[in-house]
Parts: sequence; structure tokens; C-alpha cells
Amino acid sequence: MVSKELIDIFYVLEDTFIGEYVRSSIWLFPVIESFHLIGLGILGGSVVIMDFKLMKLIFRGTNKIYILDQTRKFFIVGLSLLILTGVPLFLSEAVKCYYSRAFWIKMISLVIGVLFVYFVRNPLIVKKEGTILILIGFVSFSIWTVVAASGRWIGFS
Repeated sequence: MVSKELIDIFYVLEDTFIGEYVRSSIWLFPVIESFHLIGLGILGGSVVIMDFKLMKLIFRGTNKIYILDQTRKFFIVGLSLLILTGVPLFLSEAVKCYYSRAFWIKMISLVIGVLFVYFVRNPLIVKKEGTILILIGFVSFSIWTVVAASGRWIGFS
């Protein structure tokens, strides 16, 4: 997967002011990582609540549109926090990320997850009823599990 042009871009990204600053600080990376994990908790919580509702594991007597309205706000906040903290974390170790299979799996899964939520799951919640929503909840939960697990695995690779 080595691409001369792409690895050169990753070296440039790692050499940015933000990348250098985060990498040279003894405390900045763990502080940013802490907020990144808080964002994961917020986003993950909203995904789990909505997907488990769709799979009929929780909130059986509550309207799915109400749950969607409540979780949508937290999804946006969590995703925003993940992006805001993920960029400086990435810039501090861009070259390591380039060579990390877990990083690429996380990024691809993240894009798939966001697209799935906005273009499949949420529209179908409003329009559909029945067994299809159980499947949608399971697929969504599976995608986000891959995002979280591969993100965690980046630290080990």
C-alpha cells in the first residue's frame, strides 16, 4: 500500500506546527486523547441507544422518532468532538498512521458509519416499521463497533 506521493503528504502533515507541538509536549497528547475518548463515549452512547432501540432491546414503549430526535444532538456533538481532537492526534503521528492497518480500517469505517447514519439509518427510521429496522440497527451497531475497535487497536500497532 506504499504510495510515494501519499507518504510524502503524511510526512508534511506530521511536520506541521500542530503535529510538532502535540508530539513535543509531554502532556498534550494524553489530554487531547482524553477528550477524544469523551467524544467517543458521547457518539457511542447515542449510537447504542438508537441502535438498541431499533433492535428492540431497550425503550420498547418509547416512540422511535423521539429517541432519534434525542440521540441526533449527541451524535453531532460526539462526532464534532472526535473530529476536533482526532485531527491533532493524527497530525502528531501521521506517518505511524499511514503504516497502520487499524488506522485505515477506522477511517474507512468512520466514513461508512457517518454515511450510513445520515443516508440509510435515520431516513429509514422515519419511513419504515418492522423487521427491517432491527436489521438496520444491527448493521449500524456493527459498523460503529468496527470504528471503536480499530481506533483502539491503533495504539497497539
